Amino acid sequence: MIEISLCMIVKNAPDTIARCLDSVRDLVEEMVIVDTGSTDNTKQTIRHYTDKIVDFDWIDDFAAARNFAFSHAAKDYILWLDADDILLDQDRAKLRLLKETLAPSVDSVTMHYNLAFDETGNVTTSLRRNRLVRRQNHFRWHGVVHEYLEVVGNIFHSDIAVTHANLRHDPDRNIKIYEKRNARGEEFSPRDLFYYANELCDHGKYRRAIQYYVKFLATNRGWVEDNISACARLADCFCELGDVEQARRYIVKSFRYDAPRADLCCRMGYIYLHQGDPQKALAWYKIAAQLEMPKSFMGMLNHACWTWLPHLQLCVCYSQLGEYRLAYTHNELAAQFVPDHPSVLHNRRFLTPLVQNHTAEVDANFSPARVQESCESPTS
Repeated sequence: MIEISLCMIVKNAPDTIARCLDSVRDLVEEMVIVDTGSTDNTKQTIRHYTDKIVDFDWIDDFAAARNFAFSHAAKDYILWLDADDILLDQDRAKLRLLKETLAPSVDSVTMHYNLAFDETGNVTTSLRRNRLVRRQNHFRWHGVVHEYLEVVGNIFHSDIAVTHANLRHDPDRNIKIYEKRNARGEEFSPRDLFYYANELCDHGKYRRAIQYYVKFLATNRGWVEDNISACARLADCFCELGDVEQARRYIVKSFRYDAPRADLCCRMGYIYLHQGDPQKALAWYKIAAQLEMPKSFMGMLNHACWTWLPHLQLCVCYSQLGEYRLAYTHNELAAQFVPDHPSVLHNRRFLTPLVQNHTAEVDANFSPARVQESCESPTS
């Protein structure tokens, strides 16, 4: 059975650190906690779990801090978490089994990272991360912000999930780091350009975000998933600025990097639907509905776009075109994923009598607007 060192970097996390450590304390043989400058009782809380607490002078560099933490590990494999991450009971059981069965030839184990949930607890946004790595391989972290672990070799894609259960977050932390580096005239890597653009977009600075997404794509050195995401974000920025032609251009550009993704197709459908062209919207939502969610995908996944959202939007499109039976069919397909969604329930009540009444299409009281589309955004 393998032994695991848990390596973390923390700062002022009194509300989450105990919850995180409780979820893995019996699954790891060592805890290495690097504190980057806590001014509260975080370190006192950690001492209830481990005496291996190491201070690190914060230099606005997440990769440096994580590499420092990894350098203090002593066990076979290193598991990394953030203070607001937890393992739920089912994932704790899976990790315990993995420890007993993991082949010694495995260099890295990827795990799902569940980032957001709907009101019923279903995962809405997730990605995969290299989460458990062989210590002797000396894998390194890169990137001062939105750092990544560079991994090669035999990689095992597990079905274990780490759950992000954030209680608080400084939304300006990362953009401030980038702005400082930009002001110093530092040269940004392609990855830096991409994530700086993301921060600008998230802060509503759409024109500057566009500038940096375009710079990133022009390098031709980005990871394919980041290239596709940049196209998606560019489409979002241009939609915010009212330029749907440019938005459509970048959605189409994303198809040059790989096969169409469901969230990009939903974006295109959304644009046409809100331009009053349900026939064109229909074509794009059909494509999205036919795509299968990838199993070992490392990029960000908007689960709605790969499951129920295209069907709910097809319901809207078909109802606007007077095809009420098809509208009802797709509403019920959406219900297979989100049976209690308010729009699904509303549409069922509204469409049932129309489908039952063969003359419903000439009902003077009918209004297509009474069919509800989702308030969910197709953006990731």
